[in-house]
Amino acid sequence: MRKTILIGGKAGQGPNILAILLSESLVKKGLNVFCSREYESLIRGGHNYNLLTISDEQVLSNDSKIDILVALDENTVSLHKKELAKKSITIADKKETENMYFAGRLFKCLGLPLEILQDELKKLKNFDNNLKNATRGYKVEKSRSSLPETRPKQASFTNGNQGIADGAIKSGIDIYYAYPMTPATAVMSELAAKEKEKNILVMELENEIAVIVAAVGSAITGAKSMIGTSGGGFDLMTEALSLAGQAEVPVVCYLSQRPGPSTGLATETGQGDVQMARYAGHGEFFRLVVAPGDPLEAQELTSQSFYFTQKYKIPAIILSDKHLSESLYTSSQEPIITPSKKSTELIRYNSYEHNDSGEATESIEQIKKNIESRLKKIEQITKESENFPMYKIYGNKNSKNIILSHGSTKGSILDAIRGLDMKFIQVLYIEPFPKKITDELRNAKKIILVENNATGMLADILAEKTGIMIEQKNKILRYDGRPFTVDELEEKIKS
Repeated sequence: MRKTILIGGKAGQGPNILAILLSESLVKKGLNVFCSREYESLIRGGHNYNLLTISDEQVLSNDSKIDILVALDENTVSLHKKELAKKSITIADKKETENMYFAGRLFKCLGLPLEILQDELKKLKNFDNNLKNATRGYKVEKSRSSLPETRPKQASFTNGNQGIADGAIKSGIDIYYAYPMTPATAVMSELAAKEKEKNILVMELENEIAVIVAAVGSAITGAKSMIGTSGGGFDLMTEALSLAGQAEVPVVCYLSQRPGPSTGLATETGQGDVQMARYAGHGEFFRLVVAPGDPLEAQELTSQSFYFTQKYKIPAIILSDKHLSESLYTSSQEPIITPSKKSTELIRYNSYEHNDSGEATESIEQIKKNIESRLKKIEQITKESENFPMYKIYGNKNSKNIILSHGSTKGSILDAIRGLDMKFIQVLYIEPFPKKITDELRNAKKIILVENNATGMLADILAEKTGIMIEQKNKILRYDGRPFTVDELEEKIKS
């Protein structure tokens, strides 16, 4: 069973709250839910919607066809009527504006007891009024769709931003600096809510330049420091990123991508900043670049980023995007957290080439020694990174038809290749790049790239690192600010 529900309305009407209420109820019931969110850059009005895909099996993406449409306003019906499946159900009422009225109707439509919704409403404010409206809707609706019988299970229902925040906490973060920028902002909120409980400090500064400079300063004093932003903010951080590379300061940067250039699409998704993460800053210095594909990997790779930054005194960049950052995944797995010790000493730090005491120098011998020391780190990190899963393989591991990708596309690819003769290689480490991947690709009949950008950046990195080229006709690229849906992707893979 696989069913997709769209809940849409104006910003301020609460489609997101309704989606969370239903999703968490279904997860507790034992079903798997994947919930994504699309919204305009508006506080009120416009059109926002959530897509929930429900299944009794693992589900990691949405379908393009809608089985149940919940319309909190008339605009939702007109915008999405072409996406309705043949036997779809529409829940709409021109006279109603209360989202809890629609919550009651939706729960009844799915055959869920009102008591389940009532328990979820206890987590919100205005319980009595919400329950009253939900009960009205429940009485109006008829059971029109059924869910499979399942047993309750222990499972998490989290998004990528929550995974990043949890990974940072489990890694012993001391301080997090940020200037709000969609889609990374929620990490700041997640950490701020746990400041006292976890003994961390969260600070919002006046701009992104201040953010990274403050993080470098805090790291110099021995604090485990982390920052978060999106592409436009990261642009402003590049000079201080070079400072971290020169002064050998451990800083972890969370880069949650959205489409550019410039403001681009402020509330949409994309993977267009991969090369910027690799090359940002001036001069020659190494930075770790990792790309999780779900909230579990977000925790694990955040902890690995703290490990490498503390041990080797380098900056690290965790690449995410709006789709991973804000989509909610069902998972029963526990993360493997890599512990890391604080290793920074309070000594003299310098943005100039410097001697062992931190004093600026123009000595040819010292400069050569410094550069060779930084290059040696690359060799050491490249070797040690092989102790971690730098890439993962899914599907038919003996297949000669290979899909290559990274990041948030993981979910839709895994859902799309079920039953196909495909091997999916998910790249987790962008820098250093896993050269052992060459062994997996050497005898491939066909290599297909799947990426949320217009130029196929991962294919360029693959060619640079291994000499293996992916033909242009074998690149499945989406660059309209939207994630891949499973049915559309499956069709493109087959073709």
